[in-house]
Amino acid sequence: MPDYLKILKQYWGYDHFRGIQEDIIRSVGEGRDTLGLMPTGGGKSITFQVPALAQEGLCLVITPLIALMKDQVRNLRERGIKATAVYSGMTREEILIALENCIFGNYKFLYISPERLGTEIFQMKLRSMQVSLITVDESHCISQWGYDFRPAYLKIAEIRQLLPGVPVIALTATATPEVVKDIQERLQFRQENVFRMSFERKNLAYIVRHTEDKDGEMLHILQRVNGSSIVYTRNRRKTKEIAQFLNRNHITATFYHAGLSDKTKDLRQKAWLKGEYRVMVATNAFGMGIDKPDVRLVIHADVPDSPEAYFQEAGRAGRDGLKAYAVLLFCPRDKITLKQRISDTFPEKDYIRKVYEDINFYYQMAMGDGLGCTFAFNLDEFCHNFKHFPVQTDSALKILTRAGYLEYTDEQDNASRIMFTITKEELYRIHEQNEDTEKLIRILLRTYTGLFTDYAYINEELLSNRSGLSRQQIYETLLFLTRQHILHYIPGKKTPYIIYTRERQETDRIYLSREVYEDRKESYRRRIEAMIEYAESENKCRSRMLLHYFGEKNEHNCGQCDVCLQHHHSGLRQSQFDEISRQIRSLLEMESLSLQELKIRMVDVPEEQLTKVVSYLLSEEIIRQENGRLQC
Repeated sequence: MPDYLKILKQYWGYDHFRGIQEDIIRSVGEGRDTLGLMPTGGGKSITFQVPALAQEGLCLVITPLIALMKDQVRNLRERGIKATAVYSGMTREEILIALENCIFGNYKFLYISPERLGTEIFQMKLRSMQVSLITVDESHCISQWGYDFRPAYLKIAEIRQLLPGVPVIALTATATPEVVKDIQERLQFRQENVFRMSFERKNLAYIVRHTEDKDGEMLHILQRVNGSSIVYTRNRRKTKEIAQFLNRNHITATFYHAGLSDKTKDLRQKAWLKGEYRVMVATNAFGMGIDKPDVRLVIHADVPDSPEAYFQEAGRAGRDGLKAYAVLLFCPRDKITLKQRISDTFPEKDYIRKVYEDINFYYQMAMGDGLGCTFAFNLDEFCHNFKHFPVQTDSALKILTRAGYLEYTDEQDNASRIMFTITKEELYRIHEQNEDTEKLIRILLRTYTGLFTDYAYINEELLSNRSGLSRQQIYETLLFLTRQHILHYIPGKKTPYIIYTRERQETDRIYLSREVYEDRKESYRRRIEAMIEYAESENKCRSRMLLHYFGEKNEHNCGQCDVCLQHHHSGLRQSQFDEISRQIRSLLEMESLSLQELKIRMVDVPEEQLTKVVSYLLSEEIIRQENGRLQC
């Protein structure tokens, strides 16, 4: 067997593995398909990086998180490990270089987004790579029953066909028993093989605050709990509003959502990581792969639509093992809003068919045409033209994607592109350009190839560094050259895309199967109900409720959530009462006992507390007394 501890020590400086890390590593090292369930902060990356370093070849890491890719590639390179990544927004030339390096450059890790798996260029180059291990991060995304299903993940099974005999390691921090089974089936595990780490976070106190004044309660909590914090909200506009509110009240805060530019997101993330801002106010676009161990507080201003999402986001607090808090702010309106999300996420089938029909009119798509056609998609413009609501339209397009009629991509970064519209000879005859313009043209010709025959992706930041011109000057010069009909410049932008995956169909023949619609709607409804139950419960330990949802049977209360800390009618803390009551009933189920015998059996429990609990159980007729003996 390879010396995994030696590799751990050499590259990470640790003397021992944590939890189930070593069990997973040995399973992977033996060539077995392996599913690892580890909570946020459990050290997932070690479980595939160590066995990959112990054998010849390349580890293919599939993850949807570009920020995580960049972060892990940087961390591996800092440790002297050759790693690279391929993701949307890279130029074709950059992608080719990365893939060629993986064939010839003795690289150990290639990080790739699931959307890139089906591209011709990747599959062609993959055949020449010596792949030793396939890693699927956030593997719950492959499950139809997962809270964050992504159709692109289904392409992973095709990759397995191209790499016969190569084992797969799937990792996730959130999966119900149903999803655990589905992940293994969809990844074509040769046999079931699951390693579970307890999801219990003993240092994390789960709190629910019932309040109509969420801003006031949030401010009160932040003033009471010191340290780095995250505030989650579902609305992009509210991220800015809450950050401004906190700054006005002398709590340094910034905001983050998917609509910001990559540069802005990166700067704000780094500033928060360094402690320049105490609070990050964000949508769920923030947090995945962010390694900040000293977050003391995570507040949810809005209720997530699944326990999986809540558990993962709340779990970003206290990764250093020290006391931390996860607080959910809840009011009666939230329950109405949550239930409304069911109809918003699963609009009526006739509505979905109407959206499909209007998409065809929007693109002037003739019957029987469309297969393979790709169009940039403006949701706001489409909804304005056809009188639809954006939320339901977005949901309808996602359901049509699952049903196989089209592919609706989320907002994607698309790099800027240029192509010269005159010949090389004509360009060389032009001399009346100013010095900066001529310098930019020279740098373009030196940096990129094929500019006279096809569009090439360009990077304005790179051109700025090489020319000494500002990004604004680069932008204005390229627009000027476009107006002069010397080249055509398409500035980069963020936009979703619609791709026709089959020919246009008759609207009344659009079939939405039970698996695509009814089953998923019911699964979503159950997740909503589970979140409402969690928020409204007043007598169940919050930690135990979450653990039970994920299939983990926990016999003890956490002793630190708001339910456990509230006082029971007996006068004891709820957690104390529950534990003593459990012990009493457990003993009395086996035999009847006198109070004195019970005290002897439960000698570790203070007599005053035992007496209070017995009195309460008798008064509520949970236990009874006959002839001086207690029984259930």
